[in-house]
Amino acid sequence: MNENTARYDVVVIGGGAAGLSGALILARARRSVLVVDGGEPRNAPADGVHGYLGSEGRPPVELLAAGRDEVRSYGGRIRSGRVTDVERDGTGFAVRLADGGTAHGRRLLVATGLVDEVPEVPGLAALWGKDVLHCPYCHGWEVRDQPIGVLNTGPMAVHQALMWRQWSDDVTLFLHTAPEPDEEEYEQLAARGIAVVDGEVTAVEQDGGRLAGLRLADGTLVRRRALAVASRLTARVDFLAGLGLKPVAQEVAGTVIGTYLAADPTGATEVPGVWVAGNATNLMEQVIGSAAAGVRAAAAVNADLIAEETRRAVTARRAPGAFSARAERDVSEQVLGDRRHGI
Repeated sequence: MNENTARYDVVVIGGGAAGLSGALILARARRSVLVVDGGEPRNAPADGVHGYLGSEGRPPVELLAAGRDEVRSYGGRIRSGRVTDVERDGTGFAVRLADGGTAHGRRLLVATGLVDEVPEVPGLAALWGKDVLHCPYCHGWEVRDQPIGVLNTGPMAVHQALMWRQWSDDVTLFLHTAPEPDEEEYEQLAARGIAVVDGEVTAVEQDGGRLAGLRLADGTLVRRRALAVASRLTARVDFLAGLGLKPVAQEVAGTVIGTYLAADPTGATEVPGVWVAGNATNLMEQVIGSAAAGVRAAAAVNADLIAEETRRAVTARRAPGAFSARAERDVSEQVLGDRRHGI
């Protein structure tokens, strides 16, 4: 099969939990499915996937490898590549890849996830996903009872510090360059025993490849073993601009925390034939939730294809020369009668 000319029922863009789960459901529904995977999973730096029943602590690379094998076992195909553009063609969509290749699908399921844009503090990015963390439900247990820092990057920082306090009684909020908490927030922090450190953080320092502490502008090193940081969450959907699909801003407490692709509860976008699942449309979704979203979207895609195929079948049987509905029923009844009598 020529990869550039083959036409699939569904092209799934993105080979993470959402994309592979969707592809698995579609392949089991006997659809021809191609997964185009850019090979840049968001959780690649993490030691393990958490909160995923049956796969607790499993390394992300192992989970995805198992998912690819399962999709292939039902006839689905996996293709490595980064999508640069999507446009309509005669039977659906043409998906353009960075290597010059093309994939064709009657429907699209977009599951490309998001990119974490972290504060530009020297040393911070190097520890992202290891000792610099974003989600207590994903990583809190692993750093329980350790000295945890929270970097103030916006109005949700106090809430973030109060959350992390659930996993450790040694939590420090670094005010950094963001606005100072108000009086009520200071009271909440004090009531929970959360320390507050003034001054800009100028560096995140390591010791043996692990977080050692945060260096302040005055030279002070405040030792921490983990640092919580709220990243800006940006959906990877720029390649859909040619279809008129553009990400929209998501706000929390009046502050933009990122961008996502809008969709209905099934994942259907405003462009007919295009669905989205996972972090590309739900910035806060965890791995197990993204997988479930992929399943829901796949079922909706399959239902849409069934509806289209039924419309075509009805049109064909109404064509001149086709059997009438009554004649077809009579033939069916005759066939059933013959079968009952062993003919």
